[in-house]
Amino acid sequence: MSALPRNVLSSSDSSDLYSSDLSGVRWLRSSYSTGANNCVEAARPHSGPRAGLLAVRDSKDPQGPALLFSPASWTGFLATFH
Repeated sequence: MSALPRNVLSSSDSSDLYSSDLSGVRWLRSSYSTGANNCVEAARPHSGPRAGLLAVRDSKDPQGPALLFSPASWTGFLATFH
């Protein structure tokens, strides 16, 4: 991987330094996900300082932190599974 993922909070709490970075993104869940919330969700911020990165969070804790990956880092991460 070219860079380590960064961890930012994904909550909508306005007192949080990073909240506005991910508060308006559309989170997507895998079609393989069950109703038990045992998966991850992904989003791609289209504006602001996080634009172009991939955000990943735990679906069980949507107000918790999210990992941010650059496109190259995400591709490298996925390549380890192929």
